[in-house]
Formats: sequence, structure tokens, C-alpha cells
Amino acid sequence: MLTERVAVGLMSSVVAPEKAPSNTMGPKEVELILVKEQNGVQVTSTTLVAPTPSQTTASGEDERETWGKKIDFLLSVIGFAVDLANVWRFPYLCYKNGGGAFLVPYMFFMVIAGMPLFYMELALGQYNREGAAGVWKICPLFKGVGFTVILISLYVGFYYNVIISWALFYLFSSFTGDLPWVHCNNSWNSPNCSDWADNSSVNDIYKATPAQEYFDRGVLHIQDSRGINDLGRPRWQLTCCLGVVIVLLYFSLWKGVKTSGKVVWITATMPYVVLTVLLLRGVTLPGAIDGIKAYLSVDFLKLCDAKVWIEAATQICFSLGVGFGVLIAFSSYNKFSNNCYRDAIITTSINSLTSFFSGFVVFSFLGYMSFKHNVALDKVARDGAGLVFVIYPEAIATLPGSSVWAVIFFIMLLTLGIDSAMGGMESVITGLIDEFKCLHKHRELFTLFIVTSTFLISLFCVTNGGMYVFTLLDHYAAGTSILFGVLIEAIGIAWFYGVDRFSDDIEEMIGQRPGLYWRLCWKFVSPCFLLFMVVVSFATFNPPNYGSYEFPQWANTVGWCLAMSSMTMVPLYAIYKLCTLPGKFCNRLAYAITPEKDHHLVANGEVRQFTLKHWLVV
Repeated sequence: MLTERVAVGLMSSVVAPEKAPSNTMGPKEVELILVKEQNGVQVTSTTLVAPTPSQTTASGEDERETWGKKIDFLLSVIGFAVDLANVWRFPYLCYKNGGGAFLVPYMFFMVIAGMPLFYMELALGQYNREGAAGVWKICPLFKGVGFTVILISLYVGFYYNVIISWALFYLFSSFTGDLPWVHCNNSWNSPNCSDWADNSSVNDIYKATPAQEYFDRGVLHIQDSRGINDLGRPRWQLTCCLGVVIVLLYFSLWKGVKTSGKVVWITATMPYVVLTVLLLRGVTLPGAIDGIKAYLSVDFLKLCDAKVWIEAATQICFSLGVGFGVLIAFSSYNKFSNNCYRDAIITTSINSLTSFFSGFVVFSFLGYMSFKHNVALDKVARDGAGLVFVIYPEAIATLPGSSVWAVIFFIMLLTLGIDSAMGGMESVITGLIDEFKCLHKHRELFTLFIVTSTFLISLFCVTNGGMYVFTLLDHYAAGTSILFGVLIEAIGIAWFYGVDRFSDDIEEMIGQRPGLYWRLCWKFVSPCFLLFMVVVSFATFNPPNYGSYEFPQWANTVGWCLAMSSMTMVPLYAIYKLCTLPGKFCNRLAYAITPEKDHHLVANGEVRQFTLKHWLVV
């Protein structure tokens, strides 16, 4: 190595870089030479420093954009993972499946599958520094799963943004002295509408309350549609709200992580402030403590029911956001040496604690509703959109200063939804611009194209019959297909790329090799868990419905086509790859399952995957 030594004056030092040929591409080693002179004696120390791969790309391009601050990344991941489901899904599951006992299967599946898969995706994106499709240069045969998760994120955006537009509609409606979902004297109410106090039958309690009719008839106008074959035109009020959401998304994403990383300072932290305020108010209400006791009541006999374990496993799969390509996209903008292991532990823990914490908020108000209307708690407890757009607004409407509390609540829903929607869009944008390099210079225009396309498709969900389209998309777009995608992803990384090689990559980044526990989970436990979930998903499948409405056969066929369109990307791309590579089948297969950087070894007949050691090592 050529070095240049420079002697300087008393107690001085200098760094002399290695002189490299100007035509050499990529990162170079630099020799740091420290020369000190003390009492006429020179003391020299030498250190070799190798730049990390994050400093420049192999082709000599400018380095990849990175997060402005580490906290920007953490808030973005937390904001994406902590979404509306943490508020409207987990508390109800916990209450329905044994209260505190439900935490046993939930934490079990979190430890053996949730955390390992979350850690895997963060490390995969950070090391390869590309989106969901580009990372599969580690095993080109599996690149189709990258397009699978990109498609799923795109499909989810078609209807998830509609939920945010509902929250925005409710927010605008809250700026009034008399909330519109309190009485039955509005133009949208039916003759069946009756206040809680007028209901003679508890079983009919949800069929015609003012809040239920406001959501169904005042917001959705579902009474003007006979079904999914009678959608009608988009309603201008919801269309405007959807347009505002799309504009917010665009200006949050158009400049990349430099802008989105600042937006999440508000959207990721606001829900915690509001949840805390709502909890402080909720626990002061009569009946709140009874609601919280019901939420935490322990019934260990429920653990003997297989359905409880299946629901816990399902909640883990969907609550962490694994398989949408978002974690890969976000972590690809990290610095190469970022401690992704610590990030995985922090963010998964915060996600679970948020779900548990939100249960206290939800059930303090449900206990209040149960007490106020003198009905059993299970008559008011429900999950999904009905909780946040019917039951909770109804509870808030009975409080002094109800309009203020309504504004606070729906701002929380907006912030919960918007950063999760940002994550889904970023997965699509990053995944495609990293795959098609020509889009890099036109990110603003491409982002505009993606959000505009999403807006146009979402218009079907804001028609009179839009709730039917919404239900269909929600049922098919990211159910079995997301489980299938994560399963293929886990197999591709742990078995074909190799869990030992993947561990070497992590050690190169953070200086610490994953322990045996993580390697066993990646290679055996998590894939088996995911395979089980895919089988259960098919075995327990039920066609969607909305209330008493049953979808026609053609609608279910369209739904399955939507689900299969993302899953078929895996075999279709594998076939395409094997057909386009040169040579005989064995040679093409060797290139297809070998990392692109090791293709020169295939030419020499060195294919790791053709050896028994590769498949047995952990």
C-alpha cells in the first residue's frame, strides 16, 4: 500500500490518505497515520479504515439518501406499525379471548415469530439498501415476492385511505355545538331510529341508534345502494375528504424520507398524547372501572380453545406490519452500521405496549356506556370500524364539552391512520424506483402518479355502495396473500440465501452476530408458524358480508383474483428468471439461487446451494 508520511511540529498530527488510481470505482481503504513528536522522538500509529458500503454504490453513484436523524426512522416505523387496529382490534380480542390470559398466546407468538420476522426485514433492507424487490439480488429466483408485497401495499392503499377520509369527515362534523349523531331528527334517519333510552330490546341496540344511522346513512349513504352491483356516484363530501388525505400523503412523501421523517414527529406522537388524555377522562366516568376489570379479567380455560391461539397468531401477523415491504423500505435508508437489532426490540415492544394501553382507554368508555344505558358490557363491546365510528362517538357525545372531545378523538384517528398510509405508499414508491432506476430522478412525479392512481381507485369506496367495495378489498387484498408473502420471504432468506450468510451480513453491520435463538427462529420456527397460518387461513376462510348483505359469487371471484394476482408474482417471476438465463437448466437454476455478487463463482462451478452443508448449517 502506498502511503505518504508527513512529519510535523511539536505535538501535532496529520491524516494521510491512500492515493488511489483515479479510474478505480467503489469504496477504498484509507490508512490513517498519526505522527507525533515529543522531545525529538517521533511516535507513529497506523490504522486502516474501510468505508462502509453506505458511502457509495458499486457503480460510483451518489450515496443513498438517509434519515435526517435516527429518531426519524424509529418514529416512522412505530407510526406505521401502530395503526387503527391497535385501537379497534387488540382490546376486543383480549376481552373476548380470556382477558389477561390472551396475553399468553399473544406474547408467545410475538417472541417466536413477530420479533424474529420484524428483525429479519429491518436487517434485510438495511444491508442491501434497496426496496422490497431490489433486495432480492441475494437470491434472484425469489424476486417475485418483492413484487408481491409491493402489490399488496398498493391494494391496501386503495381502501385504507378511505378510513382516514371517514375520520376527517367526522372531524369536520365535530365542529358544532350539537353533534349530528346524537338524535334521530336528522334528514338521513329512518323510522327505525331510536335513542338508547327508547330501545325496548337490547338485541336491537345497534340496529337503529343515532350513531349507527349517522355512520351508515349520514356518512356512507348505504341506504341508496342495493348492493355492490349498484354503487352510484362518488359522494362529493367523502371525495373531498379523500382528496385532502391524498394531498397530505403526497406532500409528506414527495421528497422522500427527509420530509416524511419530519411529518411523523407529529403523526406518531400525537396518538399517545390523545390516548393519555382520553384515559385520564375515561377513568373518571361511572362504570369505567368495571369495564377495565372486564378487559383484564383472566380466564385461563379459554387457552384450551384453539381459536384463541389462532386469533393471537393472526393479530401478531398483521399488527407488526411485516410483509408489506414497509420495514424493508424504511430500513434501506438507514446508515449501514445502524443497530437494527436494537430497533427491532424497541419498536415491537412499543407496538405491543400501545395495543395493551389502548385497551384501558377503550374499555373505560365501554364500561361507561354499559353503566349509562344499563346493559351488559358484551352488548356494547365490538371491534372494527363500528367501535371507532359508532360506539366511541356515541360515548363521547354524552360527555360535557362533547364537541371538544370528539375533535380530539378524531384527530387521533387521523394521525394513527396517516403515518400507516405513508408507510404503505413509501413501500410502493421505494420498491419501484429502486427497481427501475430511471425513476430516481423523477421521484416527485412518480409519487404524484402513485397517489393519484390510488385516489382514482379509492373513489369506488366513497360511492353510495362504497362500503361493499371497501369490505371486499379489506377481506381479500391483504389476508392470505400477506401470510403467503412473508412465508416465501422467510424461506428465501433462511434456506436459499442461508441463515449463516444472513447472520454474517448482520455482524458486518452491527458488529454482533445474531444468537442461536434468532437463527433457529428464522430457519425453523418462523417458517413453520407461517406455513401453519397459511393453512389455517385457507381452512377457516369465510366469504365476506356486510351486516345481512351477502356478496354475489362474481364479487367473491373478483376478490380471489385480487388476492391471487399478488401471490402469483412469486411463481411467474421464478419462471421468467429461469427462462431468461443462459445455459442448461441446472446452470440457470444455479445463477437464479446465487446472490448476484457471487455469480462469478457459479462460472467456476462453486454453488453453495448444491452442497449439503448449506442446507444443514444454522
